[in-house]
Amino acid sequence: MEASETSSGKTLRNAFGNVLAFHILILIGVLAFSIRLFSVIKYESVIHEFDPYFNYRVTQFLTKNGIYDFWNWFDDRTWYPLGRVIGGTVYPGLTLTAGTLWWLLNSLNIPLSVETICVFTAPIFSAFTSWSTYLLTREVKGTGAGLTAAALIAMVPSYISRSVAGSYDNEAVAIFALIFTFYLYIKTLNTGSLFYATLNSLAYFYMVCSWGGYTFIINLIPMHVLMCIVTGRYSSRLYIAYAPLVVLGTLLAALVPVVGFNAVMTSEHFASFLVFIIIHVVAFVYYIKGVLSPKMFKVAVTLVLSIGLVVCCAVIAVLVALVASSPTKGWSGRSLSLLDPTYASKYIPIIASVSEHQPPTWPSYFMDINVLAFLVPAGIIACFSPLSDASSFVILYIVTSVYFSGVMVRLMLVLAPAACITSGIALSEAFEVFTRSIKFQLPGLPGISPVEAEETSTDSTVPLNEVPKTDKGGETLKERPSRKNRKKEKEPVEKPSIKARIEKKLLVLPFEGSILAIFLLVLLGAFYVVHCVWAAAEAYSAPSIVLTSHSHDGLHVFDDFREAYAWLSHNTEVDDKVASWWDYGYQTTAMANRTVIVDNNTWNNTHIATVGTAMSSPEKAAWEIFNSLDVKYVLVVFGGLVGYPSDDINKFLWMVRIGGGVFPHIKEPDYLRDGQYRIDNQATPTMLNCLMYKLSYYRFVDTDGKGFDRVRRTEIGKKYFKLTHFEEVFTTHHWMVRIYKLKPPKNRIRGKTKKSKSKSTSTMSGKSSGTRKNPWN
Repeated sequence: MEASETSSGKTLRNAFGNVLAFHILILIGVLAFSIRLFSVIKYESVIHEFDPYFNYRVTQFLTKNGIYDFWNWFDDRTWYPLGRVIGGTVYPGLTLTAGTLWWLLNSLNIPLSVETICVFTAPIFSAFTSWSTYLLTREVKGTGAGLTAAALIAMVPSYISRSVAGSYDNEAVAIFALIFTFYLYIKTLNTGSLFYATLNSLAYFYMVCSWGGYTFIINLIPMHVLMCIVTGRYSSRLYIAYAPLVVLGTLLAALVPVVGFNAVMTSEHFASFLVFIIIHVVAFVYYIKGVLSPKMFKVAVTLVLSIGLVVCCAVIAVLVALVASSPTKGWSGRSLSLLDPTYASKYIPIIASVSEHQPPTWPSYFMDINVLAFLVPAGIIACFSPLSDASSFVILYIVTSVYFSGVMVRLMLVLAPAACITSGIALSEAFEVFTRSIKFQLPGLPGISPVEAEETSTDSTVPLNEVPKTDKGGETLKERPSRKNRKKEKEPVEKPSIKARIEKKLLVLPFEGSILAIFLLVLLGAFYVVHCVWAAAEAYSAPSIVLTSHSHDGLHVFDDFREAYAWLSHNTEVDDKVASWWDYGYQTTAMANRTVIVDNNTWNNTHIATVGTAMSSPEKAAWEIFNSLDVKYVLVVFGGLVGYPSDDINKFLWMVRIGGGVFPHIKEPDYLRDGQYRIDNQATPTMLNCLMYKLSYYRFVDTDGKGFDRVRRTEIGKKYFKLTHFEEVFTTHHWMVRIYKLKPPKNRIRGKTKKSKSKSTSTMSGKSSGTRKNPWN
């Protein structure tokens, strides 16, 4: 009776715990969604940043024209005169996800616009990310750690920065796919289920469709498999978790047009194939070990190792030959910049010019993950007690993500889930120790020693994948050990139990210390919540297309970008071409519906270098380059009047470096005075006469009579000048965006007499044939 009452009490308690955990997860999902709505509440429902505008435009095309037209879409409004094949150069996961949501809601007679779906896609998937983090952490350390990790990732600022309402970028769905793929891998590793292995391959396929960061998965999982093999933790569950992922996952990845044969031809994937060969060799060795006798096993191992070494050497030789034939050794530029942080600055300035590709500063860690930075080491230590296949994967995940986040600030986004998982494990273990210490020392409870309680809980647990056998009467069957083994069994059982009692007794802390520790942990959590809410409301909610500033006379709103794009849309011809730096290409195409020369895809370095060369050249040479590209308008962003630091003058040196990398006559030292970048009266003549300087500071002295630049905090060097080949057609209210039109070429002057006409004609033809300059040089 007592046993049945105890079991029924445990069942009731487990059911209540499951219901409570379910409701907590629902609240965590609501929290993850609602904390990302500050941008909509404070500003308006609008797409943020630059890249999301391209994704929004592609989603509009998908919902309007269908999936087949989307795959075959050739966009002639970008990269003029080259154009771009959208279906083969874009990761379609985000677009297909939002398009599917729009189709489902409209099928249910919920008529939401495509823009609304795009704005709220990231907050919706942030809730899914929290739930998948719970599932992953529960597989590693239990329900308590899973709930804690889910609550942490719902609010972590690093993830909020990429998933706030309006941030319609690939990472909005890719982080969910990343965590869910890791969860299914750990689930397969714990259960050995081929069903979960198949789901893992499908989740990996969704990750490949969503983001180029899928290479992190296909390298991290092989590293973990190799670590398990080396440390003697190989099992059939490890084989089932890995082999289907490589075979089925690679086949599915090759179906994505932007990946294609890169899934088997680039160096980022070679590690998975090498480990795939190694795990088959190890599996074959374990198989023949169980079939053959010890003597025959030694002979077979020698034979297998010999053949295996020959095969491995042949495969490695083929891989080395393939890698050596590539100038970048089979690696993409971004991957090489991760392995060698100095690679991009030396060889690919277009990658180094992107701010999110720069290494982070130490304060950015505190800003993006806050107190989790101090809890991560404790979580790593907790993963070692005890060390399992799942916890070793978490350790490997946090170590690699810390390295990559230190190389590129954008990859703080990959670090955030790992930090939340390890911090959730640390907090859960700490709360368990402190609450147990309080429980055993409360005066009103019946006395039971912590050692006995631990022994009871330990004896009642059943190891993983081991079910006690019972006979027909329900009694547990026990194997009778032989007389020789009885003494051997007694000795190792007694000694560890004494050590275990000492260790477990140390886990019970003093009553006052436990109360104080719990109070400090709650205080730490409150500080984390306050910081996350502040980051969501202030730091990451403002859309970059609409800027605000606070001063003594109140709030100022700068809506210059949309003002400029609206002017282009209403005052220029549909076929007119607009030249600007590549940062503003997506917005110009999506909001002004005009053809651009370059945009944020940055797939053609020569084309971008051409625009950079034009901006770095004198006015006449720049006019010739733009005229050869059929450009009608030039757009520049200038922040000197209002103090906007991300303007084209601050980006100008990158234009010089990128242009000089293709056209050698553009040299960076020509724009520097004693190694310093200046725009005042000490600036070099090359700098003062280049097109970017003139288009930015034309008539700037008329604003205050001095020409004081609030960003550079100095007066400009060249204040009064006229434009000969460009004319100003529009400047926004706060001078943040300035648009110029190319003047038409001048007609040739005809002579008054036939003689002078023929003479001038011969002279002009001689000049044009002999001294005509190539605008590309």
